[in-house]
Amino acid sequence: MMEELESLDQQLFLFLNGLHSEGMDPVMALISSKSIWIPLYLVILFSVYRKYGFKGLAPLVILSFGVMLAFTDLGSVHLFKKVFMRYRPCHNLDLMSMIHIVDGHCGGKYGFISSHAANTFGLATYFSFLMRKRWIWVSMLTWAAVVSYSRIYLGVHYPADILGGLLWGLASGSFLYFLMSKFVLNRLV
Repeated sequence: MMEELESLDQQLFLFLNGLHSEGMDPVMALISSKSIWIPLYLVILFSVYRKYGFKGLAPLVILSFGVMLAFTDLGSVHLFKKVFMRYRPCHNLDLMSMIHIVDGHCGGKYGFISSHAANTFGLATYFSFLMRKRWIWVSMLTWAAVVSYSRIYLGVHYPADILGGLLWGLASGSFLYFLMSKFVLNRLV
């Protein structure tokens, strides 16, 4: 059963990774880079400030973003990558010749789960719960999905790595929001 799932994951990866073009390579590399996230983070910070005020909850909410990102990022490495030790597709000797890798970048040895997927879906979930607007849910989840797909496009994650990161991010963002709403937001707002 596990061999069949892994084979299906590899086939889906090769299909999705094979949907590449020279013109999209730099776009996907940029989408996957952390520097492109800075304007989005600034928009998030501004939105939190507008909703909660600087002297109100904004500093605490902003601090909680950092805690959530540390939780999803460190958890993806220490609870998953170092435990499951599943090679990234670009480190899989059986697949290397069939993979489209952009700029020769592969990343660390292990890929399950995707830290990019965990971080983006965690942030998207937490921010969307905080703001409670449908358009924010849609735009944040779309952003997280595009960033996550870029990891497959670049040849560094299998679809199962992305799915695992998505689930870890959703759970982490939801859990942190639950804690914030139960112990902080309801008492101060």
